[in-house]
Amino acid sequence: MSRFFLALLPPEEIQDYANQIKEDFAERYASRGAQNSPPHITLQPPFEWANANLPLLEECLRDFAGGRESVPVTLSGYGAFAPRVIYINVVKTPELLALHADLMIHLESNVGIVDKVSKTRPFAPHMTVAFKDLTRQNFQAAWSEFEKRQLQFEFTVENLTLLLHDGKRWNVKSEFAFFNPQFQIQHFHRGVQ
Repeated sequence: MSRFFLALLPPEEIQDYANQIKEDFAERYASRGAQNSPPHITLQPPFEWANANLPLLEECLRDFAGGRESVPVTLSGYGAFAPRVIYINVVKTPELLALHADLMIHLESNVGIVDKVSKTRPFAPHMTVAFKDLTRQNFQAAWSEFEKRQLQFEFTVENLTLLLHDGKRWNVKSEFAFFNPQFQIQHFHRGVQ
């Protein structure tokens, strides 16, 4: 059995920006927990899955992603789950909420993966920059600074990403491309004269 989770990863330059924020938290507020994964928006929290059944899971995810269009994402400012978590705020768009809801249904009906917590509370998309090892005192100090800090990014996510835990940190295991209608070959029907 291995531990996996499913997420949306921002483009490289936004990952670099978020990693600089994580590094700032590590140096100034002694919070390194968020450095154990690439910057991401969690869709399906960590779950256990048998390695022997990985092809089945990957096929399920390929089918799901192939039927969905790329997802526009907006990052705007910072948010917090007091007293431990500070994150880059992800705007709750209809596209993002629908993607999450549809993925939960798809995983449950096709491979039996259910996140009980997701069933009891609304989806709160976010990109964590400090958590777990952020003390209450450091949370207060950091939040007084970050709650006023400006941040604005807009991008389109082209893949659903499966991450695997190696015992120390989360790494990208595989990516599943969303359907992109712009790249579809146009078929024209020629009428007979």
